[in-house]
Amino acid sequence: MKQLTIIKIGGNVIDNSESLHKFLLDFTALEGNKILVHGGGKIATELSESLGVEAKMVDGRRITDIETLRIVTMVYAGLINKNMVAQLQAKGSNAIGLSGADGNVIKAKKRPLKTVAGSTIDYGYVGDLDETSVSVAALDSLLKANMVPVLCAITHDGDAQLLNTNADTIASAVAVAMSALYETRLVYCFEKKGVLKDLNDEGSIIREIKDSAFENLQADGIVAGGMIPKLHNAFEAINKGVSAVYIGKADELQELNSGTFGTKMLK
Repeated sequence: MKQLTIIKIGGNVIDNSESLHKFLLDFTALEGNKILVHGGGKIATELSESLGVEAKMVDGRRITDIETLRIVTMVYAGLINKNMVAQLQAKGSNAIGLSGADGNVIKAKKRPLKTVAGSTIDYGYVGDLDETSVSVAALDSLLKANMVPVLCAITHDGDAQLLNTNADTIASAVAVAMSALYETRLVYCFEKKGVLKDLNDEGSIIREIKDSAFENLQADGIVAGGMIPKLHNAFEAINKGVSAVYIGKADELQELNSGTFGTKMLK
């Protein structure tokens, strides 16, 4: 079975042109089939604030009203996606930028109202994924054409409505779906070395985390905020057929093949 590497990039790396340049160089140097998934929450938040649109988050997940949807579509599917594609092309990687609507690559369902601690939460135009969401055939055809798909966090519902979907979730869902055809590894890259016991101490990295320890890490406050959905999606992937899942620092991507990269998820 052929190998496939799916990398999700986010955090401050996207906001820093020098860090992004180095990451994309390292990404281009990775051999074999690969897919890049990106977020861009900070840029979207800053643009929202400049336009007077308040950004609202619950447990690390963005609430997306219609104004916010317009902003994240412009930022994710436009500014960030096309900037990355242009940079990858300049570095010799034949990238193609996609939203979920392009080629019907990712079809989502609008998240229903949810009740949390007695309160009803309307996440707005947020898309949830299931086992049928990802078009394996479409992505496989691009990989066979020696293209590098670059997926943003915008999906669609098949009825002309765009939706905002967590990029970590997209990376996990794509990894699970593609594992039917490829030996797939999933890598979450951001500005930290991995999951840290102390956010202020890069040396406190946890090298391996078992699924059974996830709940305790949340209770102890070690895993909080945006790291909660990241780890949830990481374990979702490893428990559904993805061969390996890592979380680590974007500028250490070259260490991926040596087995010394970041934090590894275990069943």
